[in-house]
Amino acid sequence: MQADYATHRLPLARPFAISRGTRTEIEVVRVTISDGAHQGIGEATPTPRYEQTTEVVVADLERVLPTLRQGLERGSFDRDELARLLPAGVARNAIDCALWSLEAQKRGVGLETLIAEALGEAPLPQRPIDTVQTIGIATAQAMAEAARAEWEKGARLLKVKLDGEQIEARMRAIRQAVPQARLVVDANEAFPRQGLEQCLRLLAELGVEMVEQPLPAGEDAALDEFRHPLPVCADESCHTREDLPALARRYEMVNIKLDKCGGLSEGIAMLAQARALDLKVMVGCMLGSSTAMRAALPLAARATLVDLDGPTWLANDPDPRPLRFAAGTLDDG
Repeated sequence: MQADYATHRLPLARPFAISRGTRTEIEVVRVTISDGAHQGIGEATPTPRYEQTTEVVVADLERVLPTLRQGLERGSFDRDELARLLPAGVARNAIDCALWSLEAQKRGVGLETLIAEALGEAPLPQRPIDTVQTIGIATAQAMAEAARAEWEKGARLLKVKLDGEQIEARMRAIRQAVPQARLVVDANEAFPRQGLEQCLRLLAELGVEMVEQPLPAGEDAALDEFRHPLPVCADESCHTREDLPALARRYEMVNIKLDKCGGLSEGIAMLAQARALDLKVMVGCMLGSSTAMRAALPLAARATLVDLDGPTWLANDPDPRPLRFAAGTLDDG
């Protein structure tokens, strides 16, 4: 058995601006596990917001991969053991997804079959999945023009990145540019607590369907202070299934990202827990290639909202079989 990793820098086709800053490239980590006849690959994106820099992720992999190789050789290593060795996060995600990928290859089935089995459900038929297309932060005019350009390319569901500035001006310009588009907003923890209720009411009046993480993680209690005029989704506040009971009292939706929760194994558990708590589910992503998005597709097929447009921001998708993005959908056909 072989288990190795590599890091890769991927330039973006255009700057990606959110409330925490602007990126022109990303660095991803890929783990490859092979038994000689079959190969599983997992990709994850280091994220400084969660103290998961590339250096931290590489150190975690260097520490765990020798144990992984030995366990796989003995046939005694499984995904539960991985969860005991690594906390939720990027390194665990890369290994966990590689293990799921390897199992699918060995059994000659798709990931959908394996995840359906884990959930105790029948596999879903393959079909294109509606995904948001993200509009990064810029001037109101530039954001409106970007929204219109995506609409003209066929996108019907747009995710608008905002910070705490020019919220009304930006959103009114976008709504005027794409009056028929479905809109969701992602604040990435940047909305001011003072006036939050009025801000959410404005967004609701403009036809926004959901707002994602308006306040910093840890300040969620402020959401108890008023009735939400539109659904609010937890992102930075939501990492693993242990977070969900508390979030269910303050949010209507949670965002499951494999890089945060530590891979498909925890993502499956989060989906089941969210269903039990009557929380709607969004499946999101960090920027990455089709390799990373493909791992999340079985969860995305069961979600209320999907945000897996990461590869559309890359100058070049290095996956040998890239997902197809067209008219606001993604397809792995």
